[in-house]
Amino acid sequence: MRCCTRLLDLLLRSALLAWLCVATAHAQGVSVGKVELRAGEDGYQLAVTYDVNLTYVVEQALSRGIPLYFVAEFSVVRSRWYWLDDEVFRSEQVTKLAYNVLTRQYRLSRGALFQNFATLESALSILSRQSSAVMPADALAKSGNYIAAARLRLNIAQLPPLLQVNALTGKDWTLDSDWYRWVVRPVGDGRTE
Repeated sequence: MRCCTRLLDLLLRSALLAWLCVATAHAQGVSVGKVELRAGEDGYQLAVTYDVNLTYVVEQALSRGIPLYFVAEFSVVRSRWYWLDDEVFRSEQVTKLAYNVLTRQYRLSRGALFQNFATLESALSILSRQSSAVMPADALAKSGNYIAAARLRLNIAQLPPLLQVNALTGKDWTLDSDWYRWVVRPVGDGRTE
């Protein structure tokens, strides 16, 4: 009887461990949290909040000083029934996430601008909020529906050449939210709904 209870206990623990591993693996990657189109004085701006969870392999590479380049892509398309869709706006931003082993700080860089962080969580919190360049106000007509799309992905072409081979063949380096699309309707007074 003791042997059966030990076996049952071992099976339950194994099942729990397998369930935790599957839940952890499922939580890794990039997914879209919140999207919006903001109206401002100069025009419109797409703003997206992502849920960014690095895989173990990517996090280990970052902790060893390998910089990661994330690309945020935005577009707005006007559907036309008589011809191909008309792309009225496209924007792309590159954000570099790096770890300095000597200072033990994470750094986010966009062009010449950068910001340092003490923890990876705080750096990922800022990385997860992306905004497009300003779209001119006249790009969206007062009437009609537009399809806005956004995507955040890890650019594996910017990795060192030896890691690019691993990134192309392994799923551990696949950090991509895929395109997320939503319908945007401009309101008559310049706002969007």
